[in-house]
Amino acid sequence: MRRRAGSRGTVLPIVLLLSSMMLVTAGAWLESSIVATRAAASLRDRIQAFHGADSALARCSRIVIDSPELAQNGPAGEPVRWRLKASFEGASALAIAPFATWPHAARTPQCLIEAWSRPGKGPSYLLTARGFGSTKDSEAWLQLQIEIAESGVTRRWRRVVAKPF
Repeated sequence: MRRRAGSRGTVLPIVLLLSSMMLVTAGAWLESSIVATRAAASLRDRIQAFHGADSALARCSRIVIDSPELAQNGPAGEPVRWRLKASFEGASALAIAPFATWPHAARTPQCLIEAWSRPGKGPSYLLTARGFGSTKDSEAWLQLQIEIAESGVTRRWRRVVAKPF
């Protein structure tokens, strides 16, 4: 009987220690899964915005190539209207929305077509597309330079890394 009486109370600290270790581990797993979920949602928004901009760019390039009436001389240097907020937003916006809606996006993608005069070359255009994710903060910007010559159409694609305005 004396052995039992001397060992009383030693189990409780061990159980509390194991319980607290399990609680800390569960909390770390929960935090890790929350961070992973946020990263996955952010990646989904970026991919959705990229695909919206890419689709708008493809549609606008078809408009440019199929519409000979667009052939006009633009400024001698690289066009800069794509850097202005007024070109994409507001009553005087020059950008077009090539799609009526875009699924799961905050806004429909937009595209701006600018003529570009390049010495010794045929009609050239700079197309700038802007796509959106599920929030207005997630945007993707893409550009396409198109040169139309007798020998064919040359396309140069580039991604705009930062929002220009």
